[in-house]
Amino acid sequence: MGNTLKKSVLVLIGVAGLIAVAAFLYLQFGLDGGSGQMWRLRAWFADPAAHPDWQLTGGERCPGAAMLLPTDGYVGFGRGDSFRPGHTHSGFDIFSPDGEVNVTPIYAAYDGYLIREADWRSTVILRHEDFPGPASLQADPDLDAPTPGDQIWTYYTHMASADGETSFVSEEFPPGTYNVFVAAGTLLGYQGNWSGTPSRPTGLHLHFSVVKSTQTGGYANETDAANTYDPGLFLGLAQGEDGVWRCR
Repeated sequence: MGNTLKKSVLVLIGVAGLIAVAAFLYLQFGLDGGSGQMWRLRAWFADPAAHPDWQLTGGERCPGAAMLLPTDGYVGFGRGDSFRPGHTHSGFDIFSPDGEVNVTPIYAAYDGYLIREADWRSTVILRHEDFPGPASLQADPDLDAPTPGDQIWTYYTHMASADGETSFVSEEFPPGTYNVFVAAGTLLGYQGNWSGTPSRPTGLHLHFSVVKSTQTGGYANETDAANTYDPGLFLGLAQGEDGVWRCR
């Protein structure tokens, strides 16, 4: 009878844990429990080590890719995904396998000039002048991709603690940093879970996007997906039939 009770308690604890994860994902991202995307995120949060084939390795380059992979982890959301009515995601969310903030490094995906605005707690953006881009980006005339010589930007965010009090951006790039050259592979900071709202931390991940320039040469509003390109084109990633992003 004692063993039966213990087993029942363990089962209830396990169910409660899954419910907690599902509730977090629903509140944070508005996903329903029936989607394959939701199932994979739950599985990743529960045990990343059980899914090594889902994980990208930061600092490495997929074959033929223009850019380095910016961090370790699983691409839980891609550009074009929707978390709620009227919303379109503007980049990749790469979820850490480490389970702790300020552990998983984030690297510059391409040579560029770094900006960290004075009020940015968890974010940096890199300007890439005269971006050549691989020939594959121009192979499809219907593809939304830069032409050789265009200026583009790469955007990295969520590098801070849940309350926003502690930044995980590298100390080499304090707030108010402008146009500092960094080489591809330079450490920019570490993954965190700052969402911009202290009462509602995000899941531990890097949000990475490739941003278009404005007509005056600045960076466009990254929150609008129309102002970004598909990061998979630059990172050499494609989504498989199982929904997982891997090197092409």
